[in-house]
Amino acid sequence: MTVHEKYMHRCLELAKLGFGNVAPNPMVGAVLVYNDTLIGEGYHQRYGEAHAEVNCINSVADENKKLIGKSTLYVSLEPCAHFGKTPPCADLIVDKKIPNVVIACRDSFAQVDGKGIQKLMNAGINVKVGILEKEAITLNKRFFTFHAQHRPYIILKWAQSKDKKIALADFSSVAISNAQTNKLVHKWRSEEMAIMVGTNTALHDDPSLTTRHWSGKNPVRIVIDKALKLPKSLHLFDGTVKTIVFNTIKNEEAGLLSYIKISEKENIIPQILQALYQLKIQSVIVEGGAKLLQSFIDQNFWDEGRIITNTELTIGDGINAPVFLGDHLLSTQQISTDNVDIYLNPNPPTN
Repeated sequence: MTVHEKYMHRCLELAKLGFGNVAPNPMVGAVLVYNDTLIGEGYHQRYGEAHAEVNCINSVADENKKLIGKSTLYVSLEPCAHFGKTPPCADLIVDKKIPNVVIACRDSFAQVDGKGIQKLMNAGINVKVGILEKEAITLNKRFFTFHAQHRPYIILKWAQSKDKKIALADFSSVAISNAQTNKLVHKWRSEEMAIMVGTNTALHDDPSLTTRHWSGKNPVRIVIDKALKLPKSLHLFDGTVKTIVFNTIKNEEAGLLSYIKISEKENIIPQILQALYQLKIQSVIVEGGAKLLQSFIDQNFWDEGRIITNTELTIGDGINAPVFLGDHLLSTQQISTDNVDIYLNPNPPTN
């Protein structure tokens, strides 16, 4: 491992600490190094607050501030060059006269995308780009997918029995995953910006779609209810969490409840993804039901699949689980009676 890689690894470790709290911004970490000694570090902690570079520079002890202008700044993503929620980080780096900047990867966001690097180079700063680039892009896969493909990063998730059923024949739900796995699922929810279900799941399972088993933010709830037939007594309409209802009847705002009209004459999934892109929702986890999940699979609108299989439960006559057309197993984990398999789409949808 080179010196550059050592410090970039630390940047990526720091960046991960912002997971679930910075979207739609990317996760970013930064360290400041003088003579192979780390004198400052920071990460983007929360959307709308200071960026990694600012927190890193502010963390430098008073006795080391004189070294800032002689140091190397490592940052896991190209410093911003525009005014957003905060001032441009590239300007701060120039103002602090930091002579060397090492960057993992460029920022694909249109208002940055090379402009930050160019601003640093124009100021005479020595800039090196591409250290642990692949790892940095993977870390921010939601961010890069959103800006490159103009859609959210799509995660499909379901729990199935040993005989690959997800519910009883009458659509009534049955407890499939165990308590430990349920906590993991709620952790997953806290990491994504939105969560989606179809009409049947909303009606028969009456899910809350919250993170009540994990200490994290609730995702935006999305339900497809074309004819607006779902009863308002469902947990989805309790007014506690931002909820979007895709339907074919009306556009309307009512507190935390939003109705977005889509055309029944067109394929609904591209319409929904386009609407979520306009709403700046970078990631969505689709939790059911089988028909909705299979539609995403058949139309190849997915990036990642997470399948929980209870290896001891057999349902028999029930609703069949979705079936992947093609997949690549990324990881597998055993949690008591449950197998948790994570797949990546080898050919994700592109523009």
